[in-house]
This record gives sequence, C-alpha cells and structure tokens, in this order.
Amino acid sequence: MSREEKTRKIKELNQKLSALKKERDKLNAEAETLMEKRNKLNERVKILSLEIRELRKERDKLNEKVKELKQLRERTKAEILEKIEELKKLRREIKVLVAKKPSKSLQTLKREVEKIEWEIQTNPLSLQEEREFIERVKKLEAQVKIHEKIKRLREKRLELQAEIEALREKSRNYHEELTERAEESQRLHERMLERIKEMKKVKTEADGMHQNFLKTREKARAKNSEMAAILNQIKKLRQEIRKEEEKERKKSEEALRKKIEKHAEEKLKRGEKLTWEEFKILTEKDAGKQD
Repeated sequence: MSREEKTRKIKELNQKLSALKKERDKLNAEAETLMEKRNKLNERVKILSLEIRELRKERDKLNEKVKELKQLRERTKAEILEKIEELKKLRREIKVLVAKKPSKSLQTLKREVEKIEWEIQTNPLSLQEEREFIERVKKLEAQVKIHEKIKRLREKRLELQAEIEALREKSRNYHEELTERAEESQRLHERMLERIKEMKKVKTEADGMHQNFLKTREKARAKNSEMAAILNQIKKLRQEIRKEEEKERKKSEEALRKKIEKHAEEKLKRGEKLTWEEFKILTEKDAGKQD
C-alpha cells in the first residue's frame, strides 16, 4: 500500500471513529442519566435504612429503659432503707464525737500547734522542755482530729440526705416515666414499619434502574472496543508512514552529505578555505575510515 493510500485509509478510519465516538458518547450520556437516577434512589434507600436503624435503635433503647425503670422501681426502696440506716449510724457517731469535742475552736487549736512548733524550732530548749512541748502538740493534734472528723462526718451526712431525697424523687417519677416510654416506643415501632415498606418499594425501583444502566454501559463498552481496534489500525498506519518518511529523510541527508563531502574535497584540492560544516563532514569521514 502506497503512502497516499495509507493516508486515505487513515482519513476513512478517522471518519468511522468519529461516528463511533458520537454513538459511544450518546450511550455514555444515557448511562450517566440512568446512573444518576439509580444513585438518587439508592441514596433514598440509604437514608431510609439509616432512619429505620435509628428508629429501631431508639425503640429498643426505650424498651430497655422500660425494663430498667421496672427494676429501679423495685430497687429504690431497698436503697433508701439502706441509706437511712447508714444515716442513723452516722448521726450516732457524730453525737459521740460531739460529746468529746474540745471547748476550743479548730482555728484556736491550730494556732496553738503552730506557736509551739515555732518555739521548738527557734528557741534553745532543754530535753525536758522539748518533751513537754511535743507532748502538748500531740494532745492538741488529737483535739484537731476530732474537729476535722466531725466536719467530715457532717459533710457525709449532708451527702446522704441529698442522695435519699434524690432517690425519693426518682421513686415518685418512675411510674410516670415508664408509661411515657412505653407509649413512645409504640409510636416509633409504627413509624419504623412505614419506613420499611417505603424502602422496599424504592429499592425495587433502584434495582431496575441499575439493570438498565448496566445494559447501556455494556453497549458503550462495545463501541469503545471498536474504537480501540480502529485506533490501533490508525496507529499502525501512521507508524508505517513515519518509517517511510524517516527512510526518505535519511536517504536525502546522506545524498546531501556526500554532495558536501565531494565539494569539500574539491576545495581542498584547489587550496580553498573550508566552511565549518564542510570541515566537520570531512573529519567524521576520516574518523570512520580509521575505525
């Protein structure tokens, strides 16, 4: 096949390729539209699925809460009685300690301890005096501990009283909260059933859209395969043309080189000055001969 015939063939193939591309692009556009519709339907299915999951989760949580409230209702009385007994015991302990409480205040006792410790650290004392001071500090610290323990126990008493009141408040509210949770659980269950029905319908529609998308995309792929085969033909023809052109170019360059070479040799014989290109060509020729 001559170069002109190959060039014509490439033109014909490009025309065919252009027609196939239009068909392929049209199919891809159709597939894109189907995919968008399918994706919107699938997104709706996903949203409904998430909503169903959340509704189920909330319903189950409410049912668990109802169960928990029933258990707490029974447990609360026992907890209140237990804490009341603990409070009584604490009150008795406070009463005993209050009877032993020193007449001096906590601040006064602490100041006395600090004063004695300062005396021990700053003044020279005999062994007997130091022992007396240390003994006084021990007694004062024991009285301080009584004050501090009474304070801690009273704080604990307040905490227990608050806990008991909180438990009593819960006990009053358990029945009302249990009823509310049970009714809310039933409402969520009904909403969940409605969403399940809608999701099944949308999913069926999305599956049908997906099948249409696959068929259209397969047709587009077939067009791509045809186009790839044509592109390979065009590529092969262009490579052949380039090889022929390269061969002709080298042939033309070789003829020109020999012409310049001959002209340069004639100039040398006449003793004329060579151009740089002529000198270079003769040098390359001599180097080739030596090799």
